Amino acid sequence: MTESIIITKDLKKDYLMGQVKVPALKGVNINIKKGEFVAIMGSSGSGKTTLIEIIGTLLNLSDGKVIISNNDVSTMNENHKADFRLNNIGFIFQFFNLFSELTALENVMLPKLMKGFSKGQCKKRAVKLLDLVGLDNRMNHKSSTLSGGQQQRVAIARALMNNPPILLADEPTGNLDSKRAEEIIQLLRKLNKEGQTIVMITHELHIGKKADRIIRLKDGLIEK
Repeated sequence: MTESIIITKDLKKDYLMGQVKVPALKGVNINIKKGEFVAIMGSSGSGKTTLIEIIGTLLNLSDGKVIISNNDVSTMNENHKADFRLNNIGFIFQFFNLFSELTALENVMLPKLMKGFSKGQCKKRAVKLLDLVGLDNRMNHKSSTLSGGQQQRVAIARALMNNPPILLADEPTGNLDSKRAEEIIQLLRKLNKEGQTIVMITHELHIGKKADRIIRLKDGLIEK
């Protein structure tokens, strides 16, 4: 039986708007198995971004639990969370979040450099990953000179740099045309078939259908 890698238990998140408490998540229970490709879908304000940011330890929850790889991250302090994030979670964002003045290679090397590895070790793995995403011939180009699809491929390679068990993708095709979006989804599917667990936010049904299953959120709750 495949083990669970992400579990949320009665997950709740409230925001304060002045003196008013506004619930964003109202008791969300999910169970994602190791090696799954899951899409999280819902209209604007449904809570999907809040959910993925809590899973990614970027946002504190109000109540409930989040268990990742058998670790209760909801009890961790901020330093522990930062260390856990660096080793266990890769992030892919809609707007790439690359450093424009750095080359593709330098951008990909960053996560491993942050862990204290030598430049030589980091470069070796970064070159391998850029080859994996089809950018071995563009690795020395500054990210600002790359197309949107190429920048997203760099971002995926960077997310894989520390070999994280989980990839969290927040609208990874939202800033791309349909052809480049399909290329990115095919790359994510390839990674998933090789065993990578992927959780992806998308508002596009045809993109969501590329995942193994869809979790739909509405008004802070999972739709049955």
